[in-house]
Amino acid sequence: MTTENNLSENEEKKNAAGMPQEEHQEQNHTASHEITHEEVTADAHEEEVPAAHEEDHEDPDMSLADILKEMEKIINTPDAGENSKRFNQLKEKASHHIHDEVEDKKHEYVEAGNAPENFSYEHPMQSRFSALVNIFREKHDAYQKGQEEEQKQNLEHRQTIIERLKNLYTNSEPGVNLFKSIREIKEDWSKAGQVAKSEFRILNNNYFHHLNQFYQMLDLNKEFLEQEYSHNLEKRQHIIERARQLENEPVIQKALNELQYLHKLWKEEAEPVAEEFREKTWEEFKEISNKIHERKAELSVAIEAEQNANLEKKNQIIAEIKKLSEPAENPNHTYWQNAIRKVEELRSEFLKTGSVPRKLSNQNWNDFKTTLRAFNTTKNSYYKSLKGSQQTNLEEKMKLIQTAKDNMNNEDWDISVPLFKKLQEDWKKIGHVPKSMTNKIWDEFRDACNAFFNNFREKSNTSTDNWKDNYKQKKHLLDELKTVGDEEGSIERIEAIKTAWNNIGKVPRDKISINSEFNKTLREKLRLNKINELELKEEGLSENQLTDKARKIKSQISDLEAEIVKLENNLSFFTNPSRENPLLKDTYNTIDDKKAHLETLKQNLHSIISGSGE
Repeated sequence: MTTENNLSENEEKKNAAGMPQEEHQEQNHTASHEITHEEVTADAHEEEVPAAHEEDHEDPDMSLADILKEMEKIINTPDAGENSKRFNQLKEKASHHIHDEVEDKKHEYVEAGNAPENFSYEHPMQSRFSALVNIFREKHDAYQKGQEEEQKQNLEHRQTIIERLKNLYTNSEPGVNLFKSIREIKEDWSKAGQVAKSEFRILNNNYFHHLNQFYQMLDLNKEFLEQEYSHNLEKRQHIIERARQLENEPVIQKALNELQYLHKLWKEEAEPVAEEFREKTWEEFKEISNKIHERKAELSVAIEAEQNANLEKKNQIIAEIKKLSEPAENPNHTYWQNAIRKVEELRSEFLKTGSVPRKLSNQNWNDFKTTLRAFNTTKNSYYKSLKGSQQTNLEEKMKLIQTAKDNMNNEDWDISVPLFKKLQEDWKKIGHVPKSMTNKIWDEFRDACNAFFNNFREKSNTSTDNWKDNYKQKKHLLDELKTVGDEEGSIERIEAIKTAWNNIGKVPRDKISINSEFNKTLREKLRLNKINELELKEEGLSENQLTDKARKIKSQISDLEAEIVKLENNLSFFTNPSRENPLLKDTYNTIDDKKAHLETLKQNLHSIISGSGE
């Protein structure tokens, strides 16, 4: 059988050097229009970019912010589901970035003298990353279901086209325009959508079998055959003309991609032609294709030059960081603060710089990470040396805690009361301790002091407090609290009950469980009314209770402000951070709720400080 690829052995070897494999597989019909199953080697309804022409999407040097922005961009496209390969590449890269940065934080934490098992850190972009992954998973699942339904419909459509083709050469009525009919059938087949891969081979072979039968029938209709030849020749000439234009296309990759489409078009819509034009047009098209493929070398040279320049720039950045890690003189605090800012700028510049030669990419990245860690180790060693005094302070405060614990049950008030006042004064005079221990040791010291003074007040007031009467009053308030619902005015009732409770003294020891029951019921009513205990306006608190409440409010204010700043910073990473962005609706609602809560806490703190809460 003669085809446009049935060349002599020498001709094939000659062309193999200049043509990609897919172009050697271009086949055409013979004068007898015979189409064999072996010729049907390409998926007629699928366009794939050959591996040699695919753009290298996976840029190992993209910053995490850029990766998340690209992931968000994919999600916001109407056809997000079909970009799963690209999205998964970005997801894996983002995961590596987050893991590396968390490991860096852990390295710094351990270098500062902390135990690895106590390390806890949530990456600021982890929540956004997780949200993008979950949203894409939903879109991809919906896309897959749509694809299955679409492929089912496409299968039915293609089977209908085959039936039309079959009827064209078996049951066509006199006067039917065969030329117009076969053109419509071939055009419909070319435009028909994808079907499942398991169905396509048999379906495709069936189509070409009936097409072969049709062309055999055409041998009896010379007039139509000449029309078909003329139409296909015109199609080939248009393809050749477009291929010539691609020789001057400045973007080489674009030219290669479109050339592949032209080869697909040639096979599906420009066959057959008259014998005298068949080899001539094919050779002309093949020669132009060879010239375009020769330009791939230009693309490779340009990419290599750019990547080498990026490599040189990145190596310079690594050298600068290394220089900052090795100061000539003894550095002070100011030096290290400036160095930290400079290294962060260099780190950002490194991540923004484009890709480097693939064979050197991993080594370059490892050099960068190693140099960063070396800088952090040297910096941390300096600050670790400053912590010697903090360790001494910690030891002094631990002694005060032990003294407080040893004497918290001492009822020799003439000795123990002055002792505890002295312990509190000494505590204030001692300087800072390591941050990781600040809250822990303060809680221990405060608990010991509170236990002593509570015992002191209890024993001092025994003779004056009518404990049994106090219990009756508290029982009445507890019963009243249990009746509170979430109706209008319920919060004011809770505040009044709590204030009355604060003004009642001690109860008998065997009735002290009423305090726990009251607190439990109070928490339930607060949850029912969606209010925090620190937001309650209450009176009758002792000085220690006011001080403790103020401390808790300050702590919660600090936490809320940090959470709000974190959420608002995360908004800046989105391409469209406005309230109209549906992805950010929940985030804006959360920020508004936290700000409202923050304002309430500040007002309560002001009331306590100004004395109105007493």
